[in-house]
Amino acid sequence: MRILLIGPPGAGKGTQAVRIAAHLSIQHISSGDLFREHIDQGTELGQSAHTHMRAGLLIPDEVTIEVIKERLARPDTERGFLLDGFPRNLAQAEALDSILADSESRLDAVLDLEIPEAEVVRRIAGRRLCRRDREHIFHVDYSSPEVAGACDVCGGELYQRDDDREATVRTRLKVYRSATAPVVDHYQAPGLVTTISALGQVQEVLDRALVAIGHGQVNASGASGC
Repeated sequence: MRILLIGPPGAGKGTQAVRIAAHLSIQHISSGDLFREHIDQGTELGQSAHTHMRAGLLIPDEVTIEVIKERLARPDTERGFLLDGFPRNLAQAEALDSILADSESRLDAVLDLEIPEAEVVRRIAGRRLCRRDREHIFHVDYSSPEVAGACDVCGGELYQRDDDREATVRTRLKVYRSATAPVVDHYQAPGLVTTISALGQVQEVLDRALVAIGHGQVNASGASGC
């Protein structure tokens, strides 16, 4: 299967992408991971991306598209793939259509994760990271530390990233809505889009996604399973 997963910041898109791809035994293709790969390898595309990132600029569509095109041309995508973080706008979506047409393939499904803005703000603005080890992550509501402001693992100071502040989160959501709404509309016409709720436990959301693509089932109680 060839799947596109769309969702706003805080919807759990990355978490679900990994699980859906693993369940289907297809490649999880994350644009963020690809950029890091190219930067680490010092490729021409990686150098271009890094130059823009260091300057605080968005990576141009043409660079992003070439990175994705190169990845989709690898043999391990023949069985299928799940795209995570691409396309982010209509121009990228149209470029993806062209890339797939050249390989005589097409998308099978577009999963649109839906979540209220208030919940996105709650999830992201409540995150706290440890200054000693940013792998240690807490949340003021869902996984608060035993001692306020201190990491349970190493005792390091907990802090809030600038990107996680409420005003920044709302700006990111505004940008997401303006750029991504046309992408969802683009794939509505051929009937590829299924909107699923991103609320609930990780497994609950995964079950909804699998049902949407025909790889899960709904039991007698109305809950989905796989």
